[in-house]
Amino acid sequence: MPDQPLYVLAMLCLSVLICEWLVRTTFLKHLSTALLVILFVALLANLGIMPSASQGSVIYDGIFTYLAPLSIFFLLLDVNLASIRRAGAPMLILFGIGVVGTVLGVLTGMYLIGGSEQFGDRYPAISGMFVGTYTGGSVNFNAVAIHYNMMEEGVLYAGMTAVDNIITALWMVVTLLLPLLFRKGLKQATVSAPAQSVAEEHPERDKETVGIFSLSILLSLGLFSLLISNLLAEWLATQGIVIPSILILTTIALLLAQLPALHQLPGGHLLGLFSVYLFLAVIGAYCEFAALSQIGDLAWRLSLLVFIIVSIHGLFTFGAAAIGKLDWDVAAIASQANIGGSSSALALAKSLNRMDLYLPGILVGALGNGLGTYLGFLIAGWLA
Repeated sequence: MPDQPLYVLAMLCLSVLICEWLVRTTFLKHLSTALLVILFVALLANLGIMPSASQGSVIYDGIFTYLAPLSIFFLLLDVNLASIRRAGAPMLILFGIGVVGTVLGVLTGMYLIGGSEQFGDRYPAISGMFVGTYTGGSVNFNAVAIHYNMMEEGVLYAGMTAVDNIITALWMVVTLLLPLLFRKGLKQATVSAPAQSVAEEHPERDKETVGIFSLSILLSLGLFSLLISNLLAEWLATQGIVIPSILILTTIALLLAQLPALHQLPGGHLLGLFSVYLFLAVIGAYCEFAALSQIGDLAWRLSLLVFIIVSIHGLFTFGAAAIGKLDWDVAAIASQANIGGSSSALALAKSLNRMDLYLPGILVGALGNGLGTYLGFLIAGWLA
C-alpha cells in the first residue's frame, strides 16, 4: 500500500496536520511547522512507511511539477512591488558570494578526497554536476548528468542523487535554524530589511474564511497562469529564446497582485502555505539514507565531498553576511536559492515569515537555475 498514490497523498496531508498540531500544543512549539514536517516525513520515508526517493511516486512528481510553482503563484499575490527594493541588492550579492563558495567547495572537496583517483574518467562530470546543483538546484544536476551519460553509471548515479537529496533536505533545516541562532549569538549583525512577518501584516491570515467564490477564482487563475507560463516558455524556446517558465509565472503573479481586488482576495495565503508544507514534506521524503549503502566505500567519500562543498558555501555566504552586517534571513534565503533553487528559496522565505523576500528569493533562484548549468559545464570542461 505505501506505493499507492492516494495513500502517499493522504500521508503527506496527515504529516502536515500532525506537525502543525505538535507545534501548536507541545514543547516543539519553538520549532516551525516547516522544519518539523521535513524531519517527520524523512523519518517516515527511512522507516519505509512512505516511499523514498528511489522508490518514487507520481504524487512526488506532481508536487514538484505543479504544486511547487502554484505555491509561488499563490504567495506572490500578497507581494507589494514596493517591498522588493528593500532586499534586492544584498540578496544578489550574497547569492553571488555563495556561488563562489560552491565552486571553491567542489574544487577543495575533490582535492581532499582524491576525486580524480576515486572517480577516474567521471571526475570532471561529477564535479560539474555538484557545481551545477549547488548553484541553482537539482535541475542543473540532471542537465550536466545527461550530457555526460552519467545515467550509465547506475549505482554511482543513484548514490550521488541520494547524497544530493539528503544534503538538500538537511540544508533546508540548517537555513531555518541559523538565522535564529545568529540573531541571538551575534548581536552586531543588523537587519537590512524590516523583518515584519506575514502574520504581523495580516494577523488573521491563518484563520481567514475562504469561500467558494474566492477559492474558484484563485485556483482558476493559478492553473491557467501555470499553463500559460509553460506553453509560452516552450514557444519561446522554439524561437531560440530560453526563459524559465517560473519567471513567466512570477511575472504574471506580480502583475495580478497589483490589482486590489485580487490582492485582497482571501485564501491565497492559505493555499500557498499548505502547498509549501507539502513541498517541504516531499523534500523530507527524498532524504534517503539507505540508498548510500548501494555504493559501498564511495558512500562516505561522496558524503564527505558534499559536506565540504556546503560547508565552504555556507562559510562564504554567512561569513559575508557577518562581515557586511547584512540580514541573516537574506543570507539564508540566498543560500537556499543556491542549494535548492526557487521553490526552496520561497519555502524558506515563507517559513521565516519574510514576505519582502519572496520575490528576491525566487529571482535569484531562477538566476541560479540558469547559471548553474553553464557553470557546471564550465568546471567539467576545465577539469577534463
